[in-house]
Amino acid sequence: MLPTSTFANSRKDYDVSLVPGGMRAADAIKDDEILNFLAEAAKTVRCVTSVCTGSLLLGAAGLLHGYKAATHWSYYEVLAATGAEPVHAPVVVDRNRFSGAGVTAGIDFGLTLLAELRGEVAAKATQVAMEYDPQPPFQTGSPERAGPDLVTVVHGMLQASPENCVEAVRRVREARPTSV
Repeated sequence: MLPTSTFANSRKDYDVSLVPGGMRAADAIKDDEILNFLAEAAKTVRCVTSVCTGSLLLGAAGLLHGYKAATHWSYYEVLAATGAEPVHAPVVVDRNRFSGAGVTAGIDFGLTLLAELRGEVAAKATQVAMEYDPQPPFQTGSPERAGPDLVTVVHGMLQASPENCVEAVRRVREARPTSV
């Protein structure tokens, strides 16, 4: 993606704020410009949303305090440190907060949000149009099913370790008030 505006000159009339996740969540959590933008946008949007570690940014901005939320399975401790109530589910909806777990949960998240915004028929039609009928070749899609050896491998692959994110969230929470 190539941005075409800055936070300062962006529109202010969004229906949905969507915060994606990624390996650089710990860096983004420390960026006051990002957190301030998210907190300000949340005051007027219809739906405050995130996928994967994007929920950590919402939490660091004070937007998940007292809300149930999902994130990537490796970051539930970080999510709890933001004041959110972590729920181990692919998609969590709590009032106007929508969050999806890991990358593939993003599809379930998208269909759930689409049903909220455009109705169940639109979401179901989209699911058929994209031929979304998951049948994974392996039954290792969760830490519980993958086992400790694969979980260790995955932790080694993650560049933004959960520990770095926990520390970033703690520093931010000390400096920022909780938003509504």
